[in-house]
Amino acid sequence: MEGSLRGKVWRSMVEKRREGRLHFTLIDPDKTSPSEAERIARIAREAGSDFILVGGSLGVSPEATDSVVEAAKRQGMPTIIFPGALNNVSRRADAALFLTIINSDDPYYHGIAQVQGAMIVLYHGLEPIPTCYVIVGYGGTAGFMIRARPIPYDKPELVAAHALACSMMGSKIVYLEAGSGAPKPVPPEAIEMSRNMIAMAGLETLIIVGGGVRSEETARMLARSGADGLVTGTIAEESPELLASIIRAFKES
Repeated sequence: MEGSLRGKVWRSMVEKRREGRLHFTLIDPDKTSPSEAERIARIAREAGSDFILVGGSLGVSPEATDSVVEAAKRQGMPTIIFPGALNNVSRRADAALFLTIINSDDPYYHGIAQVQGAMIVLYHGLEPIPTCYVIVGYGGTAGFMIRARPIPYDKPELVAAHALACSMMGSKIVYLEAGSGAPKPVPPEAIEMSRNMIAMAGLETLIIVGGGVRSEETARMLARSGADGLVTGTIAEESPELLASIIRAFKES
């Protein structure tokens, strides 16, 4: 086995959360060369991002994932696999979000994928971070590929019920995802209700959100609604200045 499974990345998340909110920069290995990945990781680090996520929903190969992870890690940030499929796992990463896709209609994502993935994560020695993935509203490519039934934007109580179930099943992270290129983010009401229900149950679960975040105002809204972490993708490459302002707005709200 390549790694240690010692929980360093998760402990780092918990410690950083005590000091403030978390930011994750997502890099898609199908759309990003190793040199671009290192540049994005550098931009992210300088902008105040905390973690690099590497993953994609379509056309990702193990070789591309390895190369992108290795390049991104040169900037010294914890690098985490966000797997779109089993071929999106790299032994060079520090950890992997071990996903349950709770609102997929495909039974593959409710057991078989996890059984297959567990052996790969163990063999590579990656730190597994139990994560529940909830597709909301738009869904994007990820939602289509995993046959998700996206929760409508106007049903925050359904989002919260899914988040609560995830937390009760032992997920350390609930990832509320509107999808890459979403016209709008996860509704703040859904985040607030999810936060409150999890707290009422006496559980401690990080809520991270992604998709549709393109302004400081949106970042502040998500932070004030109770999000612990924010995930952004293409902004790092398109506008480093906007990325820095979004991270600052999210963390300072």
